[in-house]
Amino acid sequence: MERSGIRNWLKVRMITGFFVTVPAVATAWILWVFWSRIDDIFGPMYERAFGRPVPGLGFMTAVTVIFLMGALARNVVGRRVLGWADAVLERLPVFGRLYPSVKMLVDAFSPERRSGFKAVVLVQHPREGGWAFGFVTSEVVVEAPTGKQEMNTVFVPTNNLYLGDVILVPRADVLHTGLSVEEGIRVILSAGTVTPSRLPRF
Repeated sequence: MERSGIRNWLKVRMITGFFVTVPAVATAWILWVFWSRIDDIFGPMYERAFGRPVPGLGFMTAVTVIFLMGALARNVVGRRVLGWADAVLERLPVFGRLYPSVKMLVDAFSPERRSGFKAVVLVQHPREGGWAFGFVTSEVVVEAPTGKQEMNTVFVPTNNLYLGDVILVPRADVLHTGLSVEEGIRVILSAGTVTPSRLPRF
């Protein structure tokens, strides 16, 4: 094998290894940072209580709190309390502008998904003839002088998934892609690099 051939062989495998390794390392690093920060918050409380550090107990507390919040959200009283808390958070300066978008993004991954993203669609945006991926968030009936018109509320992400345009599109002009919400989010986050070569329509 010639020297240039060996160089190209090594280069291709290094690049491939880089793109295979980086996502795994980045995911592990994010999880490690999350666990460390949670433990830093709750850890000192247990250290004062027991007189010595208890590694991991802070993280277990966070897991327990998340579990209890989930249990609370499963009953009527809990849903009312959380609904009231949502209303309060949405009224806070600055925080209230970001919270609804983040909540909608998280709701998109909810197994129940009563709210949030309902379907991945294509709409003509920002101009006719140009198609953009969007997420249907609700269905609306518009009372127009010519009669009622069925519309879809569509969230079209911009450069960040949690920011974008909310537009009303006639239901007949919305093209359903057949992608799951998770697949649609993956398309946006990858800048379109994982878009299927063919999109089923229905």
